[in-house]
Amino acid sequence: MNRSAPRFARLDPASMTEAQRRVAEAIVAKRGGDGTRGPFNLWLRAPDLAERLQQLGAYIRYGSGLPQRLVEYAICVTAIAWNAPYEWYAHAPLGVKAGLRPEDLRRLRDGEGPDPADAALSAVHAFATELHRDKRVSDPTLEAVRGLFGEGGVMELIATCGHYVTVSMTLNVAEVPIPDGEPFAIPAG
Repeated sequence: MNRSAPRFARLDPASMTEAQRRVAEAIVAKRGGDGTRGPFNLWLRAPDLAERLQQLGAYIRYGSGLPQRLVEYAICVTAIAWNAPYEWYAHAPLGVKAGLRPEDLRRLRDGEGPDPADAALSAVHAFATELHRDKRVSDPTLEAVRGLFGEGGVMELIATCGHYVTVSMTLNVAEVPIPDGEPFAIPAG
C-alpha cells in the first residue's frame, strides 16, 4: 500500500457532477466530514449506487433494532474477516463509544472469542464469524441469535455483515490508508 499516489484520487466537490454533489451532501448531513472519506470517495463514482449504499449503512448504524455495541462488534468482526484495516480503524473507536470494552476488541483482534459471560456478544461473534468463514451458520448459532433478537434481529445481523463486506472490499480495493498508521490498534478506554 505504499504508493506515491492513491488508487482513486480524492474527489473535489468543485469538480463533482450534480449527482455526486447531491449524494456527498447527503453523506455529510447524516455523518459529518466532507462526504468523501472512507468508502464514499470510490462509491461516488457511481452516485446512484453510492446513495443506496450510504442509506443502508446509515440504517445499520443509526436505525437498526440491534443494540449499537453489537452492530459495531459485528462490523469489527467483518473488518477482521476481510483484513480491512481502515474499517477497523474507523469502527473500533465507535464500538467503544457504543459500550464495547477495549478488552472485547483486543480479544477480537487477537483471534480470541469474547468473554463467555456476555451472551449477546458471544452470539454475535459466533454468528458473524461463522457467516464470514463458512458462508452459513450452524443451527445452534442461528438459534442463539434468534433467541436473543428474534428473526428481525437475525436479518439485521446478516445485513450488517453483508453491507460491511461491501465496505471492506471497497476500502481494500481503493487501499484507503490509515491516518494514524495503526491499522489494528485498540483505543484506550
